[in-house]
Amino acid sequence: MSSTSPDPRDRRPADPSAERVATDLAAVVGRLLRRLRTSSADSLLTPSQRSVLARLDEGGPATTAALARAELVRPQSMRLTLGALGDLGLVARAPDPSDGRKSVVSLSDAGRSTLAEVRAAKRSWLAEAITAELDGEERRTVAEAVALIGRLVEK
Repeated sequence: MSSTSPDPRDRRPADPSAERVATDLAAVVGRLLRRLRTSSADSLLTPSQRSVLARLDEGGPATTAALARAELVRPQSMRLTLGALGDLGLVARAPDPSDGRKSVVSLSDAGRSTLAEVRAAKRSWLAEAITAELDGEERRTVAEAVALIGRLVEK
């Protein structure tokens, strides 16, 4: 008998059902997202604040109402989130060029920098975990899985 432990991949079912893979993938991705959120906890931003900063970074300036719809929250809640971000100097307001009664919120330079720091902390934690836990073959397997998951998400 060999003293090495069996390769966990040898115990995988030959052809798992799509439902089983979907359930397992959703659970693992959920745990990964929670872990990534905690890796940047020292930023002192709430998850909703980080989400709004990311949305402004990706989508550009937006009204409070548009952000509330996109984040699936009430406008009052979005106003509170934006107020806190404004107090921290992470967002800026300007009059809406198409309707002077409204304002448009955008990411400030400090907001862009803070968001970059949060993202870097997440990437750093994940890269360190991959380095510590996975050998070269396992990293290649994860890279292949990432490509496949990316293909699913793009559909």
